[in-house]
Amino acid sequence: MANGWTPERKAKQSELIRQWKPWQHSTGAKTVAGKKIVSRNAVKYKFFTSFVNITFKDIAKGFRF
Repeated sequence: MANGWTPERKAKQSELIRQWKPWQHSTGAKTVAGKKIVSRNAVKYKFFTSFVNITFKDIAKGFRF
C-alpha cells in the first residue's frame, strides 16, 4: 500500500475499467496529417533508430536486421 492503492481500490478500478472498455475507443490517427505525425513516433522515441539509414536497396541486397 506504499502507493495508496489498497486491494479493494485496485479491484474497484479494475472493474470500472472493464466497464468503460477504453481499448474499444482507441482508434489512432484518422487524418492523413495525423497519420504522418504518428508514423514518426518510433524515431521520435528512439525505437528502431538503428534502422533509420537502411534503404530498400540494402534490403534487396539481403541486409539482415
